[in-house]
Amino acid sequence: MKKGLVIVESPAKAKTIGRFLGSKYSVMASMGHIRDLPKSTLGVDVDNLFEPKYVVPKAKAKVVSQIKTAAAKADAIFLATDPDREGEAISWHLVSAAKLEGNDRELRRVVFHEITADAIKKAFKNTREIDMNLVNAQQARRVLDRLVGYKLSPLLWKKVQRGLSAGRVQSVTVRMVVDREREREAFKADEYWVLQVKLGRTTDEKESFWAKVVKLRNGRKFPVSSEAVAVHTMEQLVSASYSVAKVASREAQRRPTAPFTTSTMQQEASRRLRFSASQTMVVAQQLYEGVALAGGETAGLITYMRTDSPRMSPGAVSEIRDYVTATYGESYIPAKPYRYASKGKFAQEAHECIRPTSVARTPESMKAFLDSRQLRLYRLIWQRAVASEMSPSIYDNAAVTVEATTGDDGGFLLEASASKLKFAGFAVLYSEKADDSPDEEESSQLPDVKEGEHLAYVDSSTEQKFTQPPPRYTEATLVRALEQLGIGRPSTYAPTLSVIQLRDYVAKEAGRFFPTRLGIGVSDLLSEHFPKVVDVGFTAQMEGQLDEIAQGDRDWVSVVSEFYVPFAGVLDGAEERIARVDVTEPTDEVCPNCGKPMIIRSGRFGRFLACTGYPECKTTKPLVKTTGAKCPECGADIVQKRSKKGKTFYGCSAYPNCNFATSRRPVAKACPECGKLMVEQGKGKAKCLSCNAVVSAESEGETDGSSEE
Repeated sequence: MKKGLVIVESPAKAKTIGRFLGSKYSVMASMGHIRDLPKSTLGVDVDNLFEPKYVVPKAKAKVVSQIKTAAAKADAIFLATDPDREGEAISWHLVSAAKLEGNDRELRRVVFHEITADAIKKAFKNTREIDMNLVNAQQARRVLDRLVGYKLSPLLWKKVQRGLSAGRVQSVTVRMVVDREREREAFKADEYWVLQVKLGRTTDEKESFWAKVVKLRNGRKFPVSSEAVAVHTMEQLVSASYSVAKVASREAQRRPTAPFTTSTMQQEASRRLRFSASQTMVVAQQLYEGVALAGGETAGLITYMRTDSPRMSPGAVSEIRDYVTATYGESYIPAKPYRYASKGKFAQEAHECIRPTSVARTPESMKAFLDSRQLRLYRLIWQRAVASEMSPSIYDNAAVTVEATTGDDGGFLLEASASKLKFAGFAVLYSEKADDSPDEEESSQLPDVKEGEHLAYVDSSTEQKFTQPPPRYTEATLVRALEQLGIGRPSTYAPTLSVIQLRDYVAKEAGRFFPTRLGIGVSDLLSEHFPKVVDVGFTAQMEGQLDEIAQGDRDWVSVVSEFYVPFAGVLDGAEERIARVDVTEPTDEVCPNCGKPMIIRSGRFGRFLACTGYPECKTTKPLVKTTGAKCPECGADIVQKRSKKGKTFYGCSAYPNCNFATSRRPVAKACPECGKLMVEQGKGKAKCLSCNAVVSAESEGETDGSSEE
């Protein structure tokens, strides 16, 4: 008896869906893309409407054969790949590679955004044909990326060094990091002083409050830019007379934040959980595809994790509102549900936000079925989604303006403010502070002073400060910047951040990106000779055109042609015009074999020492970056290393005789409790690997609070 064949991407997804569909269907996994452009050649016929020349990789030949065999036994085929452009393209490639059309069998596309029994059942009742607009948008992106990568990368090999790559999104991202570093280098700090006076009805501590000097008494600005001005001002404030000029109080509301999209999930997971963007997506994929629960049940715990829409289905909103009412009471639910809209012009509104598939599966109830990382991310997603439909937090805000009158009838205006939580609302469930940050303290309260009331001087303080340069990007802020500028899409953020580190274009220090010498050299070369490739505005415009293709408003070939024709013109003769770029770094080391100086080069697995006598002398040495910490197993130095996938880790310098390694940066000083090795915990903390004691890393003077997790 024939039955339906369902094709998905991953075995985990196939296993979960197979349980829902039962014996009438067989479910197979394509193991991702089944067909792609060849690796050895360009694979795009630029003289024939940019026709792609797709091939089935050898590694996928067996999968294609198995799908063909299974399809021959089925009377209906359902393409259930992911609900985005990549998923649509995979379905289209499957049809061609496995020859699924014909033989009078039904061939349908099935789309669902969560892997639950109800969602699967509904999806199979509402099948459709493959959406060629989505396929063409993916084809255009793939062809553009191939043209940029395969045309520019060989040029970088010749003019910089072998093994480099260029890309539409990655090259712009590197330029953003380079530009930020140059902003920091060009920044000139300005000195300023913060002056505060402690005032009160009496000198009683309970009746006192601190007020900040903000203006002259006549309302003009009063910048304190030197110590001399600060000292002179304080001399006047000590003997001034003080009176309350204005008292203001108001009730303020703070609405909850929208549920997660891909980028906001990556940002919050980076900021709160210290997850990298790629790690977040791996864990989210696991939660989406299905987890084994009690009683043999299997279900996806969250909706599809690649989305730019914060919209939530009416059914999910209703379920959350019922849960909140039963758990916290009616006062924690607003009269009407919130409506969250996408900010992007071409956001996929058919998609939903990232939310739990069932609010009844609370994080606490999932502890037995999830590992620690899965649980932490699931808790974040669950709390954010539930809180997004809860009542606002309500605060009582108070502000006091004080006049300080000096002897010459001049004086200053001082301000003080305080905020008191009146009603927690959504904050009872979801706080935006990081997991390991200290609890937020409520603002100090103001005494109940009245307008016209005279106050007594109690104390004063001065603090010298300097304006700060723009901060380096973290993973969270770089993802946010890419999203705001319209560079890339939800599916591209994580791989982009991974590849620019793998290529050694950028590195991390204290959790923040800075460009390497190699990254600066490559970015400058592209900026000078191929400005459009690394132009933020042009790249964002290109993303918009890809979205227009997906909407059916643009032809994909014309979009590619408009980019490629001028690009090819600039590329013509570039090898002769462009001078070689030296991105090596000098060192004090000499070659042990020929005595010539050694320099730092970047390679496939990171930076290394190489002899300047190459190619006559091919001596190389690993570039060892010590941490100052000693191996807890053999006592040798612990050094910074890099995996084949580009991940930074820390291992024993005596390897392979000693295999000790850790993902977190070791602290040089030993644990004060047990004397064993400590590693950075983040937020200025260090944790012992033996007794789990947590101490301030700053007090030890050895760490910067970074995390390499």
